[in-house]
Amino acid sequence: MTTDIFEAYYSASCLFNGVKRRAVSVKLTSDSEKGFLTYTASVSFFPHNEADDYAISYDAYAERILFEGNGRRSKKRDAEYLGMFRTVCDELAESLAGTIDWNTPLWIATQR
Repeated sequence: MTTDIFEAYYSASCLFNGVKRRAVSVKLTSDSEKGFLTYTASVSFFPHNEADDYAISYDAYAERILFEGNGRRSKKRDAEYLGMFRTVCDELAESLAGTIDWNTPLWIATQR
C-alpha cells in the first residue's frame, strides 16, 4: 500500500533542460507490503507559468530512499522522516541545480 504522507507544491527556481521551472512538487511517500517498508522523499520541478499551471514535469525529478527494510509504518516513523524531509528535499533540489522557497507554498495537498 502506497501512502503520500506529505505532498505539497512550493514556489521554486530551477533551470533544467533549458526550461525555467518556477515551482516544485515535494512528496514523502511510504510504501509497505507484507512487512517490507520504504520511505521515499521526492522533488519534481515544473514551469508553473500561470497560477493554475500544475503540469508536473518528469525530467526535473529526483528522489531518495530514506528507509528500506522490514517494519511497519507508524506515527513515530512518519514524524522521524518528516523531521528530515525539508533538508533532504533541499539536497535533492540542489542536485538538479534548483532551490525551494519553503516560505511560499502554492498548495498543500496531504499531511497525514
